Amino acid sequence: MRILVQKFGGTSVANLECMKQVREKTLAARAKGYKVLVVLSARSGETNRLLTLADEWSRDPEAAEVDALISTGEQVSVALFAMLMKDAGVKARSLLGFQIPMRTDNAFGKARILGIDNEKLTAMLEEYDVLSVAGFQGITDDNRITTLGRGGSDTSAVALAAALGCECEIYTDVDGVYTTDPNMCSTARKMDRVSYDEMLEMASMGAKVLQIRSVEFAKKYKVPVHVRSTFTDTPGTLVTQEDSTMEAVLVSGIAYDKDQARVTLRDVPDVPGVASRLFGPLADSGVVVDMIVQNPSRNGRTDMTFTVPRGDLKKTLTLMEDIQKEVNAAEVLHDLHVCKVSAIGVGMRNHSGVAAKAFEALRSMNINILMISTSEIKITCLIEEKFTELAVRTLHDAFGLDKDSMLG
Repeated sequence: MRILVQKFGGTSVANLECMKQVREKTLAARAKGYKVLVVLSARSGETNRLLTLADEWSRDPEAAEVDALISTGEQVSVALFAMLMKDAGVKARSLLGFQIPMRTDNAFGKARILGIDNEKLTAMLEEYDVLSVAGFQGITDDNRITTLGRGGSDTSAVALAAALGCECEIYTDVDGVYTTDPNMCSTARKMDRVSYDEMLEMASMGAKVLQIRSVEFAKKYKVPVHVRSTFTDTPGTLVTQEDSTMEAVLVSGIAYDKDQARVTLRDVPDVPGVASRLFGPLADSGVVVDMIVQNPSRNGRTDMTFTVPRGDLKKTLTLMEDIQKEVNAAEVLHDLHVCKVSAIGVGMRNHSGVAAKAFEALRSMNINILMISTSEIKITCLIEEKFTELAVRTLHDAFGLDKDSMLG
């Protein structure tokens, strides 16, 4: 039995005409002999509408009840799509997360998948040609509905493909993964292939093509993921294991993330334990710290600077007020007007000079680098937010990403 997972996001199921286009993609897969699991998101805007209702009805909505509420958006989508498929003469049925079942932990609003009953799914595919499956949702061991966080339908789809040992197609309103944001850089080029590691870095930098946890799943279980457009028939981008051709490329893409804030705790004692005292409470509060810089010691004192998501800034500053008093620091400073810009490529493992080239390109445009961090396949610079577009275009041009050959 040949099985294919297809996932369609909110804009792809926004209305009847859009859903008919989804149906055509599924019928095309059926014509090739596939049994198809079609994973659907809620219709565009529906999840936000339901969240607004929760806030209107309750001063402090319980997370478990919020999940029970917002999961209904996907239920509407899959039921309507199953109706469309049946009208086309296809043997189909809708399927919710708890009916699979897709088991998760009980972290409501951001649950993680623990297991999927692939035998039950396989048995249902013997009976039905198309299963219209609700993405974004699962069920705990004590039968409470959970959701997987924003973009969670991507994770649902890849997890189902992993459980069934098949390929996964992710359909969106873009036609693939680009070397950078095409809305910001007119010379951005669609990539035919991108490695799991590169896609993980791009997703971590705010690229919204795929949810980061879906890429983690794909990498772990070696699921080929084809990113395509619902509204065209053009080939998309294959997210897959890296090979020698990918390693030959110096830089594959330029990503940016404006959802950043910079925090500095000035004039702290440069003694063992201070860093632990600073970052421990942040970790305990669920604040994700990214870039960290400690200035050279002067007279036994130093400055600690780090970045956090903007949504966590208020919580971070509250924690820093207590820590400032405890360690006798001079003051806490923060800056919302910053942005991370990154050059990403698995080829960095085997090529030198990427950092120097990136720094020189930014210098040539008089863009000051505030902080720097690196990984094996990424170089990230924190800059003033007002220079974001210029920096992205400059780095994109510097590494020749508008050309088919990107050997630098």
